[in-house]
Amino acid sequence: MNYFLTIDNGGTNTKAIIIDAQGHQLGKASFGTKRLTPQPDFQEIALTTLLTDIGHVIQKALQNAQIMPEQISAVAVVGHGKGLYVLDQNGKIFMNGILSTDNRAKKIAAALNKQVARIYPLSHQQVMASQAPVILHWLKENQPEKYRRIGYVLSNKDFIRYLLTGKIYQELGDASGNNLVNLNTGSYDLHLLDFFGIPEIYPKLPPIIHATDYAGEITAAAAQATGLRQETPVYGGMFDIDACALATGVLDEQLFSMIAGTWNMNIFPSKQQAPITAGLMNSIFPTGENLIEASSPTSAGNLDLMLKMLLADERQNAQANHKSIYDYLETMLENTDANYAQLVFFPFLYGSNVDPNAEGAFMGIQSSTTKSEMIRAVYEGICFAHHYHVDQLLKVLGHPPVAIRMSGGACNSKQWVQMFADVLNLPIELTAATELGGLGGAIACAVGSGVYPDFLTAVSKMTRVVARYEPREAATKIYEQKYHVYRSLLQALDGNWAGLNDLKRS
Repeated sequence: MNYFLTIDNGGTNTKAIIIDAQGHQLGKASFGTKRLTPQPDFQEIALTTLLTDIGHVIQKALQNAQIMPEQISAVAVVGHGKGLYVLDQNGKIFMNGILSTDNRAKKIAAALNKQVARIYPLSHQQVMASQAPVILHWLKENQPEKYRRIGYVLSNKDFIRYLLTGKIYQELGDASGNNLVNLNTGSYDLHLLDFFGIPEIYPKLPPIIHATDYAGEITAAAAQATGLRQETPVYGGMFDIDACALATGVLDEQLFSMIAGTWNMNIFPSKQQAPITAGLMNSIFPTGENLIEASSPTSAGNLDLMLKMLLADERQNAQANHKSIYDYLETMLENTDANYAQLVFFPFLYGSNVDPNAEGAFMGIQSSTTKSEMIRAVYEGICFAHHYHVDQLLKVLGHPPVAIRMSGGACNSKQWVQMFADVLNLPIELTAATELGGLGGAIACAVGSGVYPDFLTAVSKMTRVVARYEPREAATKIYEQKYHVYRSLLQALDGNWAGLNDLKRS
């Protein structure tokens, strides 16, 4: 039997997942990503203890799967895209990693995006505050001593792979989604770095590999930290949105992949590229096609934070009764409907998908508003934020997909998945694997190690649809009205958020 280990490092949780060659999930373990917020808009992670923490969850996953370390055939890492992870010239850690929800460089991103036509024919990317070259520009201006120490620029999963193998590479899909690669040539381009004002970074970009390329092996130090067998093969791995798309069987334009997790990700592979007028992102999918992406940090992470704000007592009571707050919320959703919440929530606690200065807000609170209404409005507002991005994809594609394959933390709630189907007026399908990033990494291992000849074969053997949610006409009509109000309120506020930002800073 072939057993594959994926380390899935997301913005919310870091997991170790063990999956066999038929796609069965055998064991997993996780820990909460240890976010640091040194000041507003900053989202960082300490890196010096990351290998030790990952080692603990790998050992727990092996125990849960009842698998011996020497039975692991191959390892891959899946990680959040964008953000910035760097090493010095000697390959040493000297600063925190910067997560994809970091927004410190939003003013730089807004200014550069006004000129994006200069580089769009090369990168086919919009400019976002969490992209590595934008953060590097910010470091150059604000922390020049750190900037000068940079020897290697990596993505999240490339950094973790380095901890395991001691080899320094950038995987193509991640690099192409981070405004570092010319999509026409599949290589780095100095013109892009010139545009971002960081040309001196060019020699600090590591060699590019593909998701299924052999990328090294577990070192003696990594074996000691993780319990894995030394010399276990490690493959290139993937950007998490690529992994989730593959794991849900999204290989062409017939299906959309939607991830409702820390980020709001909506994507489909295509032979075409989204034009600059669409306001979308293009990157290189592991199959070689273009991946068209509409995304923002406006998804389920907003729910977690609002629960901490609004339901602190309820969370403690649930814990005292050995239950989860989500059990109570699922009952609340089941016993309410689209008419229940008489207010609108903007899920912009970590950033927005409209005005870059927009922030989280409830609209329509009255003296009679209950906490349950507010929480249901949070669920709906996140669905509306996804609706906004799905609309962008539909304009490019020109027709609706057959279905949306959904992944991310929101899939743990059947009621919420049904709400997504109602809001989007499209069927939602779920696949058997609960850890889709883990399955995507296993697929990369299976193809890279030759168990399957290509992605199409691997997906056909390792992915299974287990549930389908059809939109309900009555609920869809109500949500269409709510979404219209949501959009109109955002349009009315467009361009008017900066005053609030300035007031807070002053």
